[in-house]
Amino acid sequence: MPFLELDTNLPADRVPAGLEKRLCAAAAAILGKPENRVNATLRPGLAMAVNGSPEPCAQLLVSSIGVVGTAEENRGHSARLFEFLTKELGLDQDRIIIRFFPLEPWQIGKKGTVMTFL
Repeated sequence: MPFLELDTNLPADRVPAGLEKRLCAAAAAILGKPENRVNATLRPGLAMAVNGSPEPCAQLLVSSIGVVGTAEENRGHSARLFEFLTKELGLDQDRIIIRFFPLEPWQIGKKGTVMTFL
């Protein structure tokens, strides 16, 4: 059950319509998870700086069970996510940061319990 949080200082009118849906589809393909299990939040228009600069930028947080736990995995995920984000947002790679956080099943609540028991 991947969770993606895309923050950007791009104004909402510069963020392509439907980006959150395409982000879910891209993440599902990249992480090898079913699209109907991917959750995405898009927050445009934030006061942000990347590398100390407030020029147009974005930060993506990727949290998931089992697929973001090693440098080798994340190296491949990073390459493909950067390709997606640079194309969609029109930003150079040096204006985007991706953070990966592995999750354990007991850290995600669903249907009145946690994923451990589902």
